[in-house]
Amino acid sequence: MMGRMDFRIFTEPQQGASYETLLRVARTAEQLGYDAFFRSDHYLRMGDGDGLPGPTDAWITLAGLARETERIRLGTLMTAATFRLPGVLAIQVAQVDAMSGGRVELGLGAGWFEQEHTAYGIPFPGRRFDRLEEQLAVVTGLWSTAPGKTFDFDGSYYQLKDSPALPKPVQDRIPVLIGGLGAKRTPALAARYATEFNLPFVSVQRTAEQFALVRAAAEEHGRPADDLVYSNALVACVGRDDAEVASRAAAIGREVDELKANGLAGTPAEVVEKIGRYREAGTQRIYFQILDLDDLDHLELIAAQVRPQVGEDQGEQAR
Repeated sequence: MMGRMDFRIFTEPQQGASYETLLRVARTAEQLGYDAFFRSDHYLRMGDGDGLPGPTDAWITLAGLARETERIRLGTLMTAATFRLPGVLAIQVAQVDAMSGGRVELGLGAGWFEQEHTAYGIPFPGRRFDRLEEQLAVVTGLWSTAPGKTFDFDGSYYQLKDSPALPKPVQDRIPVLIGGLGAKRTPALAARYATEFNLPFVSVQRTAEQFALVRAAAEEHGRPADDLVYSNALVACVGRDDAEVASRAAAIGREVDELKANGLAGTPAEVVEKIGRYREAGTQRIYFQILDLDDLDHLELIAAQVRPQVGEDQGEQAR
């Protein structure tokens, strides 16, 4: 898979991060030349710890960043379809797109973390994949309705009638990201609605297998398989030497061997080699999951010593 590979920063603020911390990370990522700053859409910390100062809302965060950054793209991995009604979500995302001058991307998933719903009084319905499918139809349908026309939708879960389908996004088509490991319905949904297919935290082999399913689904839907962008989100733990790798692993409460097996961990040379294997599997874009948001040197190291080695010819070298 030739061509330039996008490097993006992906954060998990529900683990404990203020807006100011996220702004610092986003501005640093922008200054270092990363392509995008993404965040999760969760309201409750996972695992141990107090999660202080508490959760921040994904789309309010991105609205703020839209006004306080200039170039970097902004998005979610993944917005939970359970959190927002689709008409409201379409308005929110279109507004943030306008606030950013057309830099927004929407990752949309079914929602899965029942405990955060219980904690904040959010309904956690059954048949969430069916609801996600209708949400995608509504959100993309509203955005693509011609100016002056209205949008109607009569689904099992959502009904819209005579919607003016406003506001329109700045971008002609806001990129929509769909991800997951389903064998049939997920690839079919991506083929129908997605501009990008994303895989979270899976091996090179699993990546190749799932990308093949999505490519086949796209062709069956009448789209060229290369019409989609194929991406991975992977935890990052890069150090100049073994001691720095170990220090960064300890800071996020993870084991080095586990990180090397399941993420992008090790020296820059080790990480470049691992990225090369993902590239051979079809990966065009990497989301580096950064779990220690105070360690801005980590972003700088990846930008300075990993990205330049993943050049135009790196795919050939990997072969």
